[in-house]
Amino acid sequence: MAFQQGLSGLNAASKSLDVISNNVANSGNVGFKSGNTLFADVYAAALNGASAGTQVGIGTTIGGVNQLFSQGNITPTNNPLDIAINGSGFYRVTEPDGGVAYTRNGQFDVDKDGFIVNVQGYQLTGYGANAAGVILPASPTSLQIDTADLTPNVTSQILAGLNLDSRAPVFGTGSAVFDETDPTTYSSSTSVSVFDSLGNAHVTTLYFRKAASATPDVGTWELYTQVDGAAASTTPITLEFNSSGALNTTMPLSLDIDFDNAAFGGAPDITGVELNFTGSTQYGSPFGVNRQTQDGYASGRLSGITVGQDGTIQGRYSNGQSRNLGQVVLANFQSTNGLISLGNNLWAESPDSGQPLIGTPGSGSLGTLTAGSVEESNVDLTAELVNMITQQRAYQANAQSIKTQDQVLQTLVNLR
Repeated sequence: MAFQQGLSGLNAASKSLDVISNNVANSGNVGFKSGNTLFADVYAAALNGASAGTQVGIGTTIGGVNQLFSQGNITPTNNPLDIAINGSGFYRVTEPDGGVAYTRNGQFDVDKDGFIVNVQGYQLTGYGANAAGVILPASPTSLQIDTADLTPNVTSQILAGLNLDSRAPVFGTGSAVFDETDPTTYSSSTSVSVFDSLGNAHVTTLYFRKAASATPDVGTWELYTQVDGAAASTTPITLEFNSSGALNTTMPLSLDIDFDNAAFGGAPDITGVELNFTGSTQYGSPFGVNRQTQDGYASGRLSGITVGQDGTIQGRYSNGQSRNLGQVVLANFQSTNGLISLGNNLWAESPDSGQPLIGTPGSGSLGTLTAGSVEESNVDLTAELVNMITQQRAYQANAQSIKTQDQVLQTLVNLR
C-alpha cells in the first residue's frame, strides 16, 4: 500500500528540512561545516519469488547526514588571536578535565593564567619553547603565553662597517696629542650603545685618528674608545689598510667596556667584546658608517604577539626584540566524516575517523594559518533556500500520495 511509501517520504523530507534548517541557523557560525542529507531507497528483505524488474520499493530512508568539510571564506578581524585555517586540518584543544577535542573555529583569547583558550575555555595545544625561544617539538601541550620580562642580554659582539677617508691629514710627530674634547686631534668618530648584564645602556664612542705609517702603501689608523663620557682610552688600537683600501688587520678585535659600576646597580664591566670591522675600507671619500650592529639589549615587556603561517607564536617586546613563545599544531584524520560532533563547533575522534595525524601547519597535507582572521561557515544560503523549496515540494507530493491512496480505499469501501 502507498501509505508506507508516502509516510517514509514524509519522514525523510522532514529530516532533510531539519538538516537544512540547522545549516541556515549556523550560517553565521565561525568554522561551522554544513550538513548534507543522504537518502537511500528501501526494499523488502525477502523477494518472495519476485523476479528482477518487478520489485516495488517500500519507501525511502535517511542513509546518513554527511558533513561537508570544504573551505569557508576567510575574513579579517581586529583580534590577533583570531586564527583561520586555510586548507585541511583541525585545531587540537583540551577540555578542562583533560579530554581532547578538535575544532575549526579559530576564535581564541588568553585567560587569566596565560593559556590560549576558546570561548568554552578549551585550551589550544601545540609545541612549547625554551627560554631562548627554541621550539621544542614533542607531545602537544596547552600553549601558555609567558608574560615575564625578557631577560637582558650582555653585548658580546659589535659589527661595524665604515669608510675612513684616505685624504684625512696624518697626525704624526709633533702633532697635538689625542683629546676627545678637541675635534682637531682626531679625524672622525662614531658611537654605539652596548648593554651590561642588568640591561643598562652604555654609550661607547669610537674615535679614529690617522697616524703615520712605517710601511709604504699601508694606511694606519689609531682607534681610541670612550665610555659614558668618561675619560677616553690612552692606549689606541691600530687598524691597517692596504693600497686598495681593504682592511689588513685581523678581525675581530677585543674590547673591554669599563664604567662606573655603582652608578649602574653594580653591574660588572663588560670584558672581551668582539669588535669587528670586517668590510671596512679606506677610500678617498668622506667618512661614513655603512653598517653598525651589536647583539645586546635591555630588558623588555611583552607588548604583543603574532602568529605565523606555520603556527609559530612570536612575542614582541618593548625593547624591539622578539622571541618564539610556542607553535600551534593541527590534526587531520583519514575520514573526517567519521568524527563525532560534540556541539560548540567541536568534534571528537572515533574508530570510524581513525587516529589524528598531528603536525605543524603547512606540513604534509595540513593547511596554513592566517592570523587576525576567521574562517566563515561554509553554508551556501542560496543553495540551502533552493534545497528547502525542493524538500517542501517533496513533502507536499508525499502527502498527496497518501491522500490519493486514502481516496482509492474510500472508493473500495463505498462499492456496493
